[in-house]
Amino acid sequence: MTIAYITIGTNDMARSRLYYDAIVPHLGGRLEVDYGDQARCYAMRGGQRIWIGKPNDGLAAVPGNGIMPGFLCESQAAVDAAHAAALAHGGTNEGNPGPRPLYGPDFYGAYARDPEGNKMSFVCFGVSQS
Repeated sequence: MTIAYITIGTNDMARSRLYYDAIVPHLGGRLEVDYGDQARCYAMRGGQRIWIGKPNDGLAAVPGNGIMPGFLCESQAAVDAAHAAALAHGGTNEGNPGPRPLYGPDFYGAYARDPEGNKMSFVCFGVSQS
């Protein structure tokens, strides 16, 4: 299965712009489209997209319980950098970078919440836990 895109809701585009502009380069992405105060789209290295925007129904964006995108990074250094950028740009820490043997012998990850409270992980594989 391949996921084409994810959409993450925001109530404050300016705050979300600062956050996602800081972390997306560490994930191998770049800004593709900017619709001002309504939405932004980031193109990722694999062809997928991350959309950040206000809900089309006009209601408030709220984080989902149990919903968490996992953003694939190319190295432990990229995981560390994405997590640091998240915390430096309004995010909160949900788990410091490090090995997570519970999720497999080569899983290295970090967790954060964006300024709206959406939880996300930054991960890479190929890390030996022995």
